[in-house]
Amino acid sequence: MNLRSKVDGQPAYVLHSSPFRETSLIVEVFSRDFGRMALLARGARRPRSAIRGLLMGFQPLELSWSGKGEVLTLMKAEWQGGQPLLGGDALFCGYYLNELLMHLLPREDAHARLFMHYAEMLARLGADPSGKVREADLRSFEKALLQELGYGLTLTHDSLGKAIMPTDFYAYRMEQGPVRLEHAEAAGQAVIGQTLLDLEAEDFSDPRSRIESKQLMRTLMAYYLAGKELETRKIFRELQEL
Repeated sequence: MNLRSKVDGQPAYVLHSSPFRETSLIVEVFSRDFGRMALLARGARRPRSAIRGLLMGFQPLELSWSGKGEVLTLMKAEWQGGQPLLGGDALFCGYYLNELLMHLLPREDAHARLFMHYAEMLARLGADPSGKVREADLRSFEKALLQELGYGLTLTHDSLGKAIMPTDFYAYRMEQGPVRLEHAEAAGQAVIGQTLLDLEAEDFSDPRSRIESKQLMRTLMAYYLAGKELETRKIFRELQEL
């Protein structure tokens, strides 16, 4: 963080909160100009607390904080409105986005473009009362997150610099990008070239591209999460088993 010990009116979203002592909360937020921050909300768990009902996930806030060190003190929170409450699959998706940000974003590292992408993603999730989630929205956010972290995907050229061919098969290797295969069986998770091109264009009208893109992004996220299992995926898997 910079040398300022006080910040006023910073746009932010709550990613996660946990109890601290008897009446307070430690709140992890994603702010526009300071990235992921840890804030101490003193007395936020008291029944008469002015900010008790404000520190909700997926709602646009303006926060003010002060102090030094790893955990700063939340001084003020104001709800900005305009964001419908999430429900159904959209709520589950929101928790998935928050988990990615919590696990992958370093603290106090600003990502203004990703912040705007996150806000737009929440707006799209809240716009459909049915709570339906489009695959294109999820893949778009995952791509933007990796790009911001310096892990941008190579999807139009293979590891040798040759243009991706729609009917060829490729294995995506972390340090090389797409590696062309002679046969699909040559790698554990091969994708057809059209899938890579569709992922670049964020066009998932083809069912095959939609399925293979999801599998590829899941593999990439698992790699960068370094073995950490997301609670949202665990819960989803358990629901499927039921």
